[in-house]
Amino acid sequence: MHTFTASSSLGASADALFTWHSRPGAFERLTPPWAPVRLQSFEGIGEGDRAVLRVGPGPLAVRWVAEHHDVEPGRQFCDRQVQGPFPHWEHRHRFEPDAGDAAHATLTDRVEYEPPGGALGRQAAPWLEAELRRQFAYRHRITRRDLSLHRRYNPDEQALTIAVSGASGLVGSSLVPFLTTGGHTVKRLTRSGPTGTDEILWDPRTDRVEADKLEGIDAVIHLAGENVFGPWTPTKKQRIYSSRADGTRLLAEALAGLDDPPEVLVSSSAVGYYGDHGTDRITEESAPRDAGFLGEVCEAWEAATAPAAAAGIRTVQMRTGIVLTPAGGALRLMLPAFWLGLGGRVGGRNQYFPWITLDDVIGGIYHALWTDALEGPVNLTAPRPVTMQAYTDTLADVLHRPAFLNVPSSVVRTVGGEMADEMLLTSARAVPQRLQDTGYDFGFSALEDGLRHVLGRTEA
Repeated sequence: MHTFTASSSLGASADALFTWHSRPGAFERLTPPWAPVRLQSFEGIGEGDRAVLRVGPGPLAVRWVAEHHDVEPGRQFCDRQVQGPFPHWEHRHRFEPDAGDAAHATLTDRVEYEPPGGALGRQAAPWLEAELRRQFAYRHRITRRDLSLHRRYNPDEQALTIAVSGASGLVGSSLVPFLTTGGHTVKRLTRSGPTGTDEILWDPRTDRVEADKLEGIDAVIHLAGENVFGPWTPTKKQRIYSSRADGTRLLAEALAGLDDPPEVLVSSSAVGYYGDHGTDRITEESAPRDAGFLGEVCEAWEAATAPAAAAGIRTVQMRTGIVLTPAGGALRLMLPAFWLGLGGRVGGRNQYFPWITLDDVIGGIYHALWTDALEGPVNLTAPRPVTMQAYTDTLADVLHRPAFLNVPSSVVRTVGGEMADEMLLTSARAVPQRLQDTGYDFGFSALEDGLRHVLGRTEA
């Protein structure tokens, strides 16, 4: 039998830690973005409650059923595998108040397990131990950061009702669990028709929205839009444009017509608004330059929020940079080549790469939700943009891989066309001036720290 233990003081009381773990979304927040784990059902952490997971890549995934027991509210809960790959797996979560300071507690995760695969599994035990260290270091960082954000922005623990579009997308699938673990209720805006009480119809294709279900909503976070990756055929470009401009207009007009509208609308946009500025520093005051199709889309996207702003709803447009997570986006596309030692720079050496971690995207949106002084366009990027060469070198260092197979800009344009030209070759040295001016504290300001966090290459 093997035993793994990880302990961290997380800056919150034992009761707060237990409550956070008990809320919907906690498991999703604790799952590392590199881990092939998908939650199918979760009953809670009460005695006898079960969680059902799919663990492993694609068709190789296996079913894992965990059952909770030895629950002591405010102090501990345990889960044991009742179906899954391990001959034995038992995980105890213990919350102990720090000596002389009940406002702070230490979380100790203790796992007893027997590796699967008999003798072969026992040979792989050192790898499994290392992976557990990676995962639990990540889990403790996320728990500490999430609790800190909720405590800072919502110290009175006000429970909001928040409508979210794009809830199943790259950002939304992490944002919604973050909100629910903070005690908020999320109403999902869906284009396919509501299937439950937590869903609201919003369908730009048919120009229909269930406006009555938006009455009394405290806030709206609008993330939805057609995926921009892939060949930009005329049909694809129309979907990209319409999903953002028409979808946002429909939502903004519906909010403007409510008797009891939300106080704030946080709506997505992108740094593509600015176009190619070379090495010039870009703030929210910068004018577009050679912005192309993406600039046209972003301009229409932001303009479509006007009915909400005119109705007195505080409206924020988050001009998001390149989101770093192995779960999707640019990093996910680049990782296979780098893991194989075949990575390299895409495009020019000196073009700027306006990166931001997914967790700071979530934090920045939450900051905008609660910060009354924030209105209009906001750059949602890390404060230290880097050149493509610096990004490539840093990623290679973090992965301990070479990076010498550079792809020239001419080849990128030939293969990827207009999409590649605007998304991969445009230089945007965007900085989050308004986030910094209003006091947002970035979790990851330096690229290396951000990459190590999302890839699990640090234990701190």
